[in-house]
Amino acid sequence: MAIAVEYYLLLSAAVFCTGLFGILTRRNALMFLISVELMLNAANINLVAFSHYHGNLTGQTFSLFTLALAAAEVAVGIGIILVLYRNFKDVDVTQATTMRW
Repeated sequence: MAIAVEYYLLLSAAVFCTGLFGILTRRNALMFLISVELMLNAANINLVAFSHYHGNLTGQTFSLFTLALAAAEVAVGIGIILVLYRNFKDVDVTQATTMRW
């Protein structure tokens, strides 16, 4: 028995809303980064679900590209978090406005 696409969409919506809630309510840069990853994973769930539903591998291929993009985003994000911590001894994203020229 196959699982209906609607269940995948509900799971993806729940994961996406959790990530969106994390972005809107947290000030910690690390939690911000984790929330963005949750949102990207929600998009990946949709891509794989629709790929399976339509019987082709296009969505799974795009999902792999999205995973590579997420890995690059994490590398850059951790670098920014390290600079924030080194300059301010805290990873609060509201203090990043003082890093301007």
